[in-house]
Amino acid sequence: MSFELGVYTFGNTPRTSHSDSGGGYGSTAQAIREALEAVHLAEEVGLDFFGFGEHHTASMPLSSPTSMVVAAAASTQRIKLGTTVTVLSTDDPVRVFQQLATASALAPGRVEAVAGRGSSSITFGLFDYDEGDYDLLYASKFEMLLALNANERLTWDGPHRERPLADALIVPRPEQPLRIWLGTGGSPSSVGRAVELGVPMFLGILGGTPQHWAQYGHAYRSAWAEMGHPSEDAGIAVAVHGFVGPDNAAAKATYLEHELKMFATGAAEVGRPGMAPLGREAAMQPGGMVFAGSPNEVADRILHLHQLLGHDRQILQMDVGGMPHADYLKSIELLGTQVLPQVRKELGQ
Repeated sequence: MSFELGVYTFGNTPRTSHSDSGGGYGSTAQAIREALEAVHLAEEVGLDFFGFGEHHTASMPLSSPTSMVVAAAASTQRIKLGTTVTVLSTDDPVRVFQQLATASALAPGRVEAVAGRGSSSITFGLFDYDEGDYDLLYASKFEMLLALNANERLTWDGPHRERPLADALIVPRPEQPLRIWLGTGGSPSSVGRAVELGVPMFLGILGGTPQHWAQYGHAYRSAWAEMGHPSEDAGIAVAVHGFVGPDNAAAKATYLEHELKMFATGAAEVGRPGMAPLGREAAMQPGGMVFAGSPNEVADRILHLHQLLGHDRQILQMDVGGMPHADYLKSIELLGTQVLPQVRKELGQ
């Protein structure tokens, strides 16, 4: 696949005027409507992909990414859509598949899924699962999701089910199989699991360096070739924090302000200490993995990462920490109209 550029969101609830002093947020319903508005703009400015993540907090209330994919599928014409990620450990793979297959009926060939284990413990209590079964649930459900994608009728008996399925009819069917990615935050074992199952790998990245993440790409592609999988089925996508503004310094300052708010409030909402990862200012400079800056700098850094990692898709989370919606939309516009053309030109697309 040629290189693709896009955006992803967990929802971004507007802040009230007293949020910084311990107050609350505005309407979570408004955050959902604004996420759909962002998809429409991303398509308008020519971006390739829009992804919907899953969180269950007041600040990031996008708790049903498959629902958002269906809504976006019904109201767009060209852009690819997907979950980034579905927390499969605490969801039902049959329903996840059915909902995405429904979206695919509305947007044939444009719907994908990234399935991950999740980054917090919230969903285990919310959906009545034992957090101690964290990896067993994910492994079993991911294999079942792949089987659902491949078979209209399914017989299945896995450790996450109390009762086996026996020749169950799974409808609707997408007119071509969904592309299902394995989502990981960088666990080496997840790289091996993606290769073993023959699926593309989606890296959720918060820090590190391009050189560090390039090692994952090399390991994945080397193991993929050794397994003898078709080369065209391999794929690497990266999800990073990022923001584009007309002025380089101002863009970095704007994003840093809201990203630090996101780390502080988000950690408190899931019961962890409100500490941001160290060195966020440095992470926004060349050599880091936060892609904030002017269109020229962001394009140059995407190209540099691509040279090292050889990834097929990069998506940016821009709407963090109650960032004003107008700033978010302007960043999407610049990503599509100024960053993407530079990247395509350099890559000969």
